[in-house]
Amino acid sequence: MIPHLRRITAVCAVLAAALTACGTTDGERPAPAVSPVSASPSSTRPPVLAPGPGGLTPVFEHGPRTRDKTVAFTFDADMTADQGPRAASGEHFDNPGLISALRALKVPATVFMTGRWADQYPAEARSLGHDPRFEVANHSWSHYAFTADCYGLPTVDADGMRADVERAYASLRTAGVPHAMPYFRFPGGCYDQRALRALSGLGVTAVQWDVVSGDAFATDADAVTRQVLDGVKPGSVVVMHCTRSAAPTTEQVVRTVVPELRRRGYRFVKVSELIGRSGGHR
Repeated sequence: MIPHLRRITAVCAVLAAALTACGTTDGERPAPAVSPVSASPSSTRPPVLAPGPGGLTPVFEHGPRTRDKTVAFTFDADMTADQGPRAASGEHFDNPGLISALRALKVPATVFMTGRWADQYPAEARSLGHDPRFEVANHSWSHYAFTADCYGLPTVDADGMRADVERAYASLRTAGVPHAMPYFRFPGGCYDQRALRALSGLGVTAVQWDVVSGDAFATDADAVTRQVLDGVKPGSVVVMHCTRSAAPTTEQVVRTVVPELRRRGYRFVKVSELIGRSGGHR
């Protein structure tokens, strides 16, 4: 989990800003949709973006800005590799109330889950993985940064990036997630060309966002609600968190934002639908 900050850099964005594009697509047909490290093969392959120049991992930020008002809620289930003792002492890195709210409101969502989180909460990971309303994607195993200077997160060496992603998929399989999606979210949202190159060949699409909820460490649910409502456009990807201890207002925000966006004519979709509607382009 990282603090609520708003900034954009050329190569890295965190939970306070939408990313600039470090990897562009080249207009080719979409790459094979199932990642070599996905939990298990599925009869229906989820859509992915075509690789960028030189086979770089493609980056997706939002769907088409069409008159069809769609929006994707995404939730990062963060747990850093070294946070085990905090969980053992009673800190909650999960948020069952938020998941219950999404189910009650009938909101589909994409959960970007760290392998460490799945190791800590296997029953919850399995439940999400078997619920057709949700799709589970990869948020690394360690939640260590894939670039330097990513808001104090420890870093993964370039040689270890691919292994960290593969280890996360292994944790999702072990927890009982049957079809982890070929989507990856960089910890902290931080990436650069080296990171995109390190993950080339895995078959994953890196998924960022264009709306920062600001729920990380927030205590003012109304402020977070306003930020989401002010930022959403057709095709938006909203980043939020599924971590009680570090995002305590998220459930309340969801319960307020969902009916208002529906009143405005928005339809909630998973990231996979937005990517599919993009036709293989960023």
